[in-house]
Order: sequence, then C-alpha cells, then structure tokens
Amino acid sequence: MIPHPVDTYAVKVNGDSMKGDNIEEGDILIVDCALEPQHNNIVIASVDNEQTVKRLSIEKGKVTLHPSNSHYEPIEISEHMKLDVQGVVTWVIRRTG
Repeated sequence: MIPHPVDTYAVKVNGDSMKGDNIEEGDILIVDCALEPQHNNIVIASVDNEQTVKRLSIEKGKVTLHPSNSHYEPIEISEHMKLDVQGVVTWVIRRTG
C-alpha cells in the first residue's frame, strides 16, 4: 500500500478546491515524496510558500495547478513564482459514518 514509507506522509485536507476529484474537507491524503511528479498527477505543492493540493499540468514547458472545483481558478506558475512540488497524492482516506 505504501511502497516508500520513509518518503511518505499524511496531510489533512482543508478546503473544497478538489471536490471534483472526490477529495473533501477533512480527508487525509497520503503523499509520496519519492515519486517524480508527472503531468495530471494530484500533488501537494507550495506556491510562494502557500501549500495547496491541485492537479499538476505540464504542457509545452508551462506549469499550471488545476483545482477540480469550478469556483476556483487554476494557478499558472510564472517565472517569478516559487513552486515546490512536495509530493504526489497516492491515497485518500475518509472516515465513514
């Protein structure tokens, strides 16, 4: 279930920007830092020192972080922004009942 335990951590979701990907407020995300982030992965990223969870888009050298809720705008990464992709989301854990 967790192939890289030393490089894996959990984070609790705060917000609803990824609800279209069935990631909801209060969910626990399992994040693997050993995986190389790829186009279309859901990632934990720091943008100008603010942490977010979004879908990574890498196309023609342009990097964009996409929410899966139409109430939020994509974050287009410019050369003046500091982006640090901290890991790839591999699991979503949600309490039932």
